[in-house]
Amino acid sequence: MTSNAIGTPEQLRDPNYTPPLSRAIPLGIQHVLAMFVSNVTPAIIVAGAAGFGFGSNSPDFPELLYLIQMSMLFAGVATLLQTFTLGPIGAGLPIVQGTSFAFIPIMIPLVAGKGVDGLAALFGGVIIGGIFHALLGLFIGKIRFALPPLVTGLVVTMIGLALVKVGIQYAAGGVPAIGTPEYGSLLNWSAALVVIVVTLGIKFFTKGMLSISAVLIGLIVGYLYALGVGMLTVDAITGSWGRSASFALPNPFKYGFEFSAAAIIGFCLMAFISAIETVGDVSGVTKGGAGREATDKEIQGATYADGVGTAVAGIFGGLPNTSFSQNVGLIAMTGVMSRHVVTIGAIFLIICGLVPKVGAIIRTIPIEVLGGGVIVMFGMVVAAGMSMLSDVNWNRRNMVIFAISISIGLGLQLEPGAVQHLPATLKILMTSGLLPAALIAIVLNLLLPNELAEESTEEVSGGMSGSSKGSLPH
Repeated sequence: MTSNAIGTPEQLRDPNYTPPLSRAIPLGIQHVLAMFVSNVTPAIIVAGAAGFGFGSNSPDFPELLYLIQMSMLFAGVATLLQTFTLGPIGAGLPIVQGTSFAFIPIMIPLVAGKGVDGLAALFGGVIIGGIFHALLGLFIGKIRFALPPLVTGLVVTMIGLALVKVGIQYAAGGVPAIGTPEYGSLLNWSAALVVIVVTLGIKFFTKGMLSISAVLIGLIVGYLYALGVGMLTVDAITGSWGRSASFALPNPFKYGFEFSAAAIIGFCLMAFISAIETVGDVSGVTKGGAGREATDKEIQGATYADGVGTAVAGIFGGLPNTSFSQNVGLIAMTGVMSRHVVTIGAIFLIICGLVPKVGAIIRTIPIEVLGGGVIVMFGMVVAAGMSMLSDVNWNRRNMVIFAISISIGLGLQLEPGAVQHLPATLKILMTSGLLPAALIAIVLNLLLPNELAEESTEEVSGGMSGSSKGSLPH
């Protein structure tokens, strides 16, 4: 697709320009395809951790369906806040919002094994955390100094490391299958591997919309494979379709509202990370699409929209929203800066969210098939974190900060019993691994003297040259 077919170079760099509908509609749907799977996956993971909505004829089937529905609906609503703006809320840029992976390590321990009853505290945290996130917009520019690439890269890497276990569990058959002969069977793994192989093949051997939609296409092929080998039946698909409504509106406070210290503290702390991620995405949009730096007003408006979108979603049973980085890359690739293109994608998401039958089909995806896609997505989160860390100057000071932060954070995540005597709220926050690592990195980065960073590279490398032990890959 050439620029001349869409508009002049000046028009393409203008967020207020609207390409011809024959081009704008496919471009808008392309944005949805790039983020669709990532957007609905957190809802499925939360339901799986809580233990509801899976299995044939599950009595909680409508609850999982509702969470998926809200993920689509409020991703669209939050995106409209960014593109249309509402007073100071929104950047007025083509920023796509979606359900955030970053909060999953906080959400899983909050709902683990509690079923639908665990959602009241979860959504209480989402609402309060969203309000706090919006307030960060008042001074987002003033706190950026505390979150250099060393901190943000570490946190993003920890998010991915906290989630890769979920991908493996799904590929092997899911948590309910643990301890059974079916868990980790060749059949289960074959479905996940089909998704991975097809995703990689589409991603690296095609171009354009096909390449952008690689994970989605991989899941579709895996879905058909599962149907072919008997992991999924036509009756299950038609049954889910038949049990779901053709149209449904969201219900405010459907799961109640409960104040939980662990949820509120966890969501508020993670809001810092999400806010900084959005700052990076806004800068990426303006640089990639318009060749300029983002203005303070755009960054502030985007942060407001992040928080307001999350708080509103929480009221109706939606999970936290954030800007989606994969769509930033899509804008740079297409060269189309129009916010109205993304608005079309947002409208498409809202329509999907109001039609539960769309969620019903998503719900029938076998967990092993979803596991293949999740392994790819969460692995990419780790890779993104490592990419951010590649910009760090690995002097002795930064190596110490990284070493202590990841050792304690990852260690607590792997061995949660080590803090079994802590109060319940603190235990949840500590065993996420993510928050301890982030707080330690932020505090050490602010407190450790910069003189350590000024030590010569020769001294640091000289102390390591005598042995390969402890060498840090670059």
